[in-house]
Amino acid sequence: MAADYRSRASCLAVIFLCLQLAQAFYIPGWSIKSYQEGESIPLFVNKVYSDNTQIQYAYSELPFVCPPSGRKHARTGLISGSNIALNLGEVLRGDRIMVSDYDLEMGKDEEARYLCSHEVDRAGLKRAIELVKNGYVAEWIVDNLPGATSFVTVDKSRKYYASGFKMGYEETSLSTGQPRYFLNNHVTLVIRWHKAPGRDGQHGEKVIVGFEVYAKSIEAENRDASGLPADMRNTRNGLELTMARNTTNTTLTRDESSYIVEVSDNGAEDATITIPYTYSIYYREEDHVEWANRWDLYFVNQEESSKIHWFAIVNSVIISGLLTTVVAVIFARTIRGDLKGYKDAGMEELRLGKRSRGMRSPRRSDEKKGGLLDQIDADATPGADDGSDDDLPAEDITGWKLVHGDVFRTPSYGHLLAPIVGSGMQLVFMALGLLLLSCFGVLNPSFRGGFISVGLALFIVAGVFSGYFSARVYKTFGGSQWQHNAVVTATLFPGMLFATIFILNLFVWAQASSTAIPLGTLFGLGALWLFIQLPLVYAGSWYGYLKGGAYSHPIKATAIPRQIPLQAWYARPVQAALIAGLIPFAVIFIELLFVFQSLWSDKSGYYYVFGFLAVVSTILILAVMEVTIIAVYIQLCSENYHWWWQSFFLGGSSSVWIFAYCVYYYLHVLHIRGFASGVLFFAYCGLACGVYGLLTGTIGFLAAYGFVRRIYGAVKVD
Repeated sequence: MAADYRSRASCLAVIFLCLQLAQAFYIPGWSIKSYQEGESIPLFVNKVYSDNTQIQYAYSELPFVCPPSGRKHARTGLISGSNIALNLGEVLRGDRIMVSDYDLEMGKDEEARYLCSHEVDRAGLKRAIELVKNGYVAEWIVDNLPGATSFVTVDKSRKYYASGFKMGYEETSLSTGQPRYFLNNHVTLVIRWHKAPGRDGQHGEKVIVGFEVYAKSIEAENRDASGLPADMRNTRNGLELTMARNTTNTTLTRDESSYIVEVSDNGAEDATITIPYTYSIYYREEDHVEWANRWDLYFVNQEESSKIHWFAIVNSVIISGLLTTVVAVIFARTIRGDLKGYKDAGMEELRLGKRSRGMRSPRRSDEKKGGLLDQIDADATPGADDGSDDDLPAEDITGWKLVHGDVFRTPSYGHLLAPIVGSGMQLVFMALGLLLLSCFGVLNPSFRGGFISVGLALFIVAGVFSGYFSARVYKTFGGSQWQHNAVVTATLFPGMLFATIFILNLFVWAQASSTAIPLGTLFGLGALWLFIQLPLVYAGSWYGYLKGGAYSHPIKATAIPRQIPLQAWYARPVQAALIAGLIPFAVIFIELLFVFQSLWSDKSGYYYVFGFLAVVSTILILAVMEVTIIAVYIQLCSENYHWWWQSFFLGGSSSVWIFAYCVYYYLHVLHIRGFASGVLFFAYCGLACGVYGLLTGTIGFLAAYGFVRRIYGAVKVD
């Protein structure tokens, strides 16, 4: 029964993941939706967000907007107020999409249309003022396009979109000098369409290539019986968010502005304010925008900055080229020369040994297989006969040659390093998969929440690789309890990540934010880990430990560890890691500006120059590998053989500089307000830097491991 239960639960978890990924999948050029003349177009409301805070709210849950009427939209089967099924990524990013009451029909213009009049109490009014004061913008969706405000470039040659529209605006009273807050209660919707491709276009059908929203504040007075303003073209006064009565309007001819003399209400707790909502709809043909490239207007700013992207690539190539030159010099001159000297000295020692020592010249079979460095170590062993002192001059054995008997010694806390490296390999496979899918266009802004959903799926599937590499490294370090190592590998990183997110969730739960992860989603994530991630890691560990086995080393460690001399200040672990981390940070610094702008400043999350990102990421990987190799070589030359952990820290040390840049960005670029928003910002940045550090640290560890094995196993004596 228990086995049947686990099997059913595993199947349910797989189905849950597949359903989450299937929602809203979209490939440009294939998923085209065309509309006939007069066909109903559903409008969805999503959420409100701000550049000044990390707290998001569901638009439909705001206390001052029109509640859904439950009306059924013709020929769509959608009912206003019903929630749209979301994929896992949409839920985690705070989306809450609901069908609205806005009635749109293809090709039918409406100069003014009444939606509702909503009565708001003091609490709702205070909430509205808070959102307007913090600069919140609303996100609506039509045909999978987010509603946008239209702008033009500085040279006025191109138009571009900024997602969302403002909930209101703030003004300073001319009479009192106090701030006044106005709510945008009227929206003008502009639907831009293009002739549908193929046969649909021949039948007069149209596709939507643009969705623009222009918000406006219109006073509640001076309206007709239908709730519409008397004159839509002449609405000077906005809807102020106050319980006060507007008694006098006075026109100032000097600056052609007006002010309102305010009087306070009687302070009754049940006082309310009525907010009327209206909207206009216009359909305009757009000849220059095809359906396949309708998202381009959202990325004009990124395209305009292509010169900066190219500068970032050139900067990265120059840095990587310098590092490659240094590594080439190390391999081609220093190490090869050292190994050649070893070989020549070894061959001379063999010739002299055969002549002078007679029966002592033949080597044992294990020494012959061990390579030249093993032979040198054997000759230097205490207790050898007196002829060994003349084999090799002492002054020739310096630097990294002296630690050949300790360089492959099992590191301290190797049982912890193995799961960390395994988790890092899991992240490497996930990142490569996301980057490839993004470059091929499978992951794009239309696939809302796709990065998180697909990234989570790739992370779970890559659990096989995590267990495999972790088990092999664990066995290399002499571990015997591979089952325990498999559980630690499957739990360590996901457990820390889940615990951090759960604690952060408490903050957003307290704020009633849409960013809060629902309890059902938390249970779903737990099921994915327990019934899919854990078995995959276990299977990979079984194969890696029993079938793959331990990695072989060209030299065996000596019985007695060598004493490490005093290290220079720049060769000490912390200083060396910080210095090494500066170079990869310099490689990605410029591209990092665009990523930060997309995630934190624009809040759109629409980063679309994946070609540049792929090139910079490739150069970053090369830079991390080369920096780690150079730093480990310097460390070995300093006769410090504790390189296992140090190579990991060297590879991931640029994450420290990235986090320091996050602090600078928070203090000097962003305008985030509130304790909860600050906690969320630094927590998210810390998680991102931790993931980045784990990924690059693993790359650095593997590069150093391959380098050390290469230089100490390069020469064999026949």
